[in-house]
Amino acid sequence: MVWYTHTEAVAKLLKFELDPSKISRPACCFAEVRVTCVLFIVRRKLVLYPNGDKSRNGDGYISLYLVMADTTGFSPGWEINAIFKLFVHDQLQDKYLTIGDGRLKRFSAIKNKWGFPQMLSLSIFNNASNGYLIGDSCVFGVEVFVIKNEGKGEHFSMIKDPSGGTFTWEVQKFSELTKEFYYSQVYLAGQHQWKLKLFPNGHMEQRGKHLSLYLGLDDCTKFHAGWKLFVEFTLRIRDQVRSHHHEKTIRKWFSASEDDWGLTSFISLTEIKNQSNNFVVNDSLIVEGVLNRLSVLKDFDGASLIRK
Repeated sequence: MVWYTHTEAVAKLLKFELDPSKISRPACCFAEVRVTCVLFIVRRKLVLYPNGDKSRNGDGYISLYLVMADTTGFSPGWEINAIFKLFVHDQLQDKYLTIGDGRLKRFSAIKNKWGFPQMLSLSIFNNASNGYLIGDSCVFGVEVFVIKNEGKGEHFSMIKDPSGGTFTWEVQKFSELTKEFYYSQVYLAGQHQWKLKLFPNGHMEQRGKHLSLYLGLDDCTKFHAGWKLFVEFTLRIRDQVRSHHHEKTIRKWFSASEDDWGLTSFISLTEIKNQSNNFVVNDSLIVEGVLNRLSVLKDFDGASLIRK
């Protein structure tokens, strides 16, 4: 199943400007996406069908694919496994529409192209109020996670909407908090232990400007060498009256060496203190963390995962 989400920030997003002169062509290619691995460079490119890939029932849609650009020097029978997401930039709200299915794709000499023939309907794309096409300019992007197999084995599993994946933390006496940061209790979700970390007055360069919020993996020391956990999660400050919550979705790899991720500029202190936003009611702030999906990579005898 293809899923669509809106995010305000995308890690290492590669942006490409569409040349309007190419719209009349059946398909056009963007500059190559270079993904560097330990022993070789994987060159890929985005291929756009601005009027739809009609050969794959894409009439009436924008079609976008990720394609191997150069396989020169690859050994016979080569295979490269990857998870990727495609993005369209909403230039009005400075957000990204994320399109993906979360599944591992196998690129090979037989099939070197993967993507979405019905990525976005032309009626939505061409509507200027949606922000995707502004002044004949649009921006597409891709985020690629390459799994390099050295022939010794790896196991990749995915859990969507893990059990217990939503946890709520009520921070009481918010105006009286004086420490630099605070931890929530530990929550069990997706067979792992998690906790939220709150900097009520901001962290690092955002101190005094923004509230900072992180999700931490509390049992990361149990990870064996080569194990990594890819997590799509949402951090949220609840509007306690109208449900106009402030939230941001983040996608990161957790490991023994990288056990927490979040945003130093999660929300401005001005917004927090604005009573009309209803974030602080009766001196209580409600923070939530939601695990949307988990992907576990267990590495057996030398296989490695490299993110670029």
